[in-house]
Amino acid sequence: MIRKRTVAIGFIGTTLDRVGKGANRWNKWRPSIGLCQQPDLLIDRLELIHGTDARDISLAERIAADIAQISPETEVRLQSMQLRNPWDFEEVYGALHDFTSAYAFDTEHEDYLVHITTGTHVAQICWFLLTEARYLPARLIQTSPTRRRAEVDPVTGTYTLIDLDLSRYDRIASRFQNTRLEGLAFLKSGIATRNAAFNRSIEQIERVAVRSSAPMLLIGPTGAGKSFLARRVYELKRSRHLVDGRFVEVNCATLRGDGAMSALFGHIKGAFTGAQNARDGLLRSADGGMLFLDEIGELGLDEQAMLLKAIEEKRFFPMGSDKEVSSDFLLIAGTHRDLRTRVAEGLFREDLYARINLWTFELPGLAGRREDIEPNIDFELERHAREQGRMVRFNLEARRLYLAFASSSEAAWQGNFRELSASITRMATLADSGRIDEEQVREEIERLRRAWGQVGEDDGLSALLGEAADGLDLFDRLQLQAVLGVCRQAGSLSDAGRRLYQVSRLSKAQTNDADRLRKYLARFGLEWKDLHSN
Repeated sequence: MIRKRTVAIGFIGTTLDRVGKGANRWNKWRPSIGLCQQPDLLIDRLELIHGTDARDISLAERIAADIAQISPETEVRLQSMQLRNPWDFEEVYGALHDFTSAYAFDTEHEDYLVHITTGTHVAQICWFLLTEARYLPARLIQTSPTRRRAEVDPVTGTYTLIDLDLSRYDRIASRFQNTRLEGLAFLKSGIATRNAAFNRSIEQIERVAVRSSAPMLLIGPTGAGKSFLARRVYELKRSRHLVDGRFVEVNCATLRGDGAMSALFGHIKGAFTGAQNARDGLLRSADGGMLFLDEIGELGLDEQAMLLKAIEEKRFFPMGSDKEVSSDFLLIAGTHRDLRTRVAEGLFREDLYARINLWTFELPGLAGRREDIEPNIDFELERHAREQGRMVRFNLEARRLYLAFASSSEAAWQGNFRELSASITRMATLADSGRIDEEQVREEIERLRRAWGQVGEDDGLSALLGEAADGLDLFDRLQLQAVLGVCRQAGSLSDAGRRLYQVSRLSKAQTNDADRLRKYLARFGLEWKDLHSN
């Protein structure tokens, strides 16, 4: 087995590393030197952070040269960092956060230690916070001088690896809420969502993502964004070094029979007819990473039983094999079904449901988040610009027209956010000179209505009212359509009025049905003659 390289990261000790002059410095304990002298700890690389003035640079170069003498196996990389005030929490945390975000960690081949003996107390606390939050996939190491030592022998000192217990630093950690806000914005892809229930769910998902390795269950209709959110959770965990494997996604509705078992758990050669080669399966592909099982409610009962074992024990049998294999994966499951009902019907295992139901989040469809339509329109336009290299915008009136329709109860959004994305993409693709105009919006609205089976609902209204028809609520639209249907069958305004007000007219001492109907039509800018000239 190949040994992982050990990499240490720490500040140069501007006081302790500077002690002693000339040959006398070898008789003094210097923490950065001592770290590389430990007989049972080989430091393969030391990332030595130092200041930017000439005195700090000179000291860093001298320490690097001394380490090369006593530990030639250690590579020293000098990392300059400008800190105007090393006692300012915000400045130090920000600088170290930037350093760790830009650093190319390789946890598969390297182990990391953070040397907290040197640097200010503020720097030490910031190292604690960043390591505890998993921005640094590292352990903490502290060095100290030995109590008794020979006057001539080199001073190595001792070291201690520290287990993290940062409950005492909760108040300090609260000063860095921007980090958490960045996580929330990441999960929402920077979309300024306005739906209160959705935002609360995202806040909880962010906490669970960075604090728990338990399964999550995302419930919502097709197109509500379950797959997209699952991938963002994976990427957030990966950015915190909580996973280092792949993101593996499968729609369980596409898995049937032997193909389901083989796809999930793999098989050995000859396990079934046609199994000419062995197959690892998706669970093994997700080892060290995350598995997203969309539409988990569609899995067969046999597959559910094996999945439960794999979740709980991290081990399972591939098809046709009598030898277990292992896979340590995180799980997110998605479904549009009510799994409790499936359990009651005997179609879903109760024990599996209990196992994946610890963290359950409901994602409403687009029709349940109409206040989020506008920011999602902007997001889709920006995504189109990134993918196509062409910025497209709405004309002011075109945007108003589309937003009014998209946010109204008339818009069914049967495909949810996926359908909204397709709608914006169509208009952006057809837009000339980078502008979506009113004509394109009206065409897109008609296209959506046809897709939703509403093809004939507003034919008469569009002809009579023009653009004003697009601003009607569904209630007014349906009522007006019914009134117009009666008017077109009646021989006169009075005849239509009598038909429409047949019940209420009996309670009136004086009836003027024609006047009542005339006033109703006037609300929409219509006259009797308009109805019979079209």
